Amino acid sequence: MSLRRIALRDFVIVQSLDLDLSSGFSVLTGETGAGKSILIDALQLALGSRADAGVVREGAQRCEVAAEFDSPAALALWLDEQGFPADEALLLRRTVDAEGRSRAWINGSAATATQLRAVADHLVDIHGQHAWQSLTRADAVRELLDAYAGTDLTPIRAAWQHWRQHRKALDTAREQQATLQQDAERLQWQIAELDKLSPGPDEWADLNTQHGRLANAQSLIDATALAVQVLDEDDGSAGTLISRAVSTLQGLVDVEPRFRAPLEALEAALAQVQDSVHELHQLQRHTDLDPARLAVLDERLGQWVSLARRYRRPPEELAALHAQWRAELAGLDAALDLDSLQTAERAAWKSLETAARKVSQTREKAAPRLSEAVTATMQTLGMQGGRFEVGLSRQEEPQVHGWETVEFRVAGHAGATPRAVGKVASGGELSRIALALSVVTSQLGQAPTLIFDEVDSGVGGAVAHTVGRLLQQLGRDRQVLAVTHLPQVAACAHHHLQVSKQRSGAQTLSTVQPIDQEARVRELARMLGGGESSDISLAHARELLGT
Repeated sequence: MSLRRIALRDFVIVQSLDLDLSSGFSVLTGETGAGKSILIDALQLALGSRADAGVVREGAQRCEVAAEFDSPAALALWLDEQGFPADEALLLRRTVDAEGRSRAWINGSAATATQLRAVADHLVDIHGQHAWQSLTRADAVRELLDAYAGTDLTPIRAAWQHWRQHRKALDTAREQQATLQQDAERLQWQIAELDKLSPGPDEWADLNTQHGRLANAQSLIDATALAVQVLDEDDGSAGTLISRAVSTLQGLVDVEPRFRAPLEALEAALAQVQDSVHELHQLQRHTDLDPARLAVLDERLGQWVSLARRYRRPPEELAALHAQWRAELAGLDAALDLDSLQTAERAAWKSLETAARKVSQTREKAAPRLSEAVTATMQTLGMQGGRFEVGLSRQEEPQVHGWETVEFRVAGHAGATPRAVGKVASGGELSRIALALSVVTSQLGQAPTLIFDEVDSGVGGAVAHTVGRLLQQLGRDRQVLAVTHLPQVAACAHHHLQVSKQRSGAQTLSTVQPIDQEARVRELARMLGGGESSDISLAHARELLGT
């Protein structure tokens, strides 16, 4: 068992519902318009489907859906990685307000709709009443076969993208050889101009620093000499005066201890003056007038400024521009190298062929098995002698999903040649083929709960009873929930849930509740009699139930 319980508050026309579900095969039945599929819609909302304000019951501020499942062991690691608490039960909860805003929780912790969808595949497999429509869509048909075959498309998708990139690069190079060549020649000339300058990464800042020193060398020399004189050389220099004050206080600090603090400050000041004088002497020795070097720097700076103006860039960006152009030229050279591009494209093509071949082999093995399984099921659904076939047609060029297009074909009777289902099958036959596919593929899935939403539309009579027995058979190993309008299907269920509607003031409300054996007889009789019960329909209902 998987789905334990579902609770609804103000969902569409359901004001309040708390429903416990059982293992085995359960059916939902009810009059037309009672809202048989509302329960399925609510469950899909809890599993992350798109939220819409239309699901909020008229007059309510918000709706709420909660679904409690047995927690699959396969989800334990994912729950831990996502930061959700793990328990034996898995509780999914979703609310939607009247403005369409949605909130979600997993085991009481806030979640996103994407996270709800991530757990959905581990919990429920839903087969809708319009499943037959996908039988005519090439992408849906291919996906169904791949799901049945267990095809891993990850390698071919990566190989196809890799090949397409190399193919595009080769095609672009062929189409734009002249343009690319012109761009390469332009870059070569510009790079040659900058090669003459050969700008270093930090050279512009260093040139400006050196130039500033040499251009102001005399001023620096004069300022240094004056500072040394004022600090140390004159009789009234700062160093001399501070030294005299220190000597005076040192002689009296034992008499007046309060002299110690100013004395220490003066000693520190004197040390700083002496250090400054030492540094200034060092600067004096290393500062020289060098007109020749200044001229060299002037010329070098002029070259930088001239090229910066030519290419309309700040001088400090020339080094980076030089590197950028070199990289662009390398890219153009690679784009112009058709031999290398062709070699890379051929290697990517071989990798794609290898991946596509594996996909083809997987499909070729699975196609006959799926054909046989669906054909066998069709015989029990009123299509005796009919044959189902999965056709694989190779395309001229592989796509992201492989070489083949996949087509479902059917022959309605023995001896007929199978043709595309959309061209030869009636609506009823399409529904039965879709049901056969649902039964066959659902047996392979891992989801513990299977939901069939009126997949039996378009069938009746003995075929309907066969559909019921197929679903009952599935219910032996999985939890099966089916919405049906057929009494023959409902009679095969282990559990019967009745959907009914009633007036409450100006509103119509829907309820769902399990029914006992006698109520079940009456419900089947209603379904048999087109809405009215009679002695004959009641007797027929008991016959269907075997009571």
